[in-house]
Amino acid sequence: MYYKFSGFTQKLTGTWASDAYIPQGLRPVVSTEAPPIIFATPTKLSSDFAVYDYAGKNKVPELQKFFQKSDGVPIHLKRGLPDQMLYRTTMALTLGGTIYCLIALYMASQPRNK
Repeated sequence: MYYKFSGFTQKLTGTWASDAYIPQGLRPVVSTEAPPIIFATPTKLSSDFAVYDYAGKNKVPELQKFFQKSDGVPIHLKRGLPDQMLYRTTMALTLGGTIYCLIALYMASQPRNK
């Protein structure tokens, strides 16, 4: 029986004699014609392409002005109520998770009574 190293399973697997004597990844080339030259095709000018505006209006400059205002509000609360709700929810979940972990550690440290 013939064996070949499998790159998928990282083990030796049984195979045919023809596959066992051809190293993995070094198969003989079937096509003998040369591939087409990459730069042989004519180039197109940028004016030949249709202009599509998929992204819409660029809002980055407006948002930069909005977030870089120095009005004393932290950056993570500048958008008002939605940011406040996200911040408070995150803080509540963090506090709840911390309390839960402390309770679980306390219960794990106590011996069980039989």
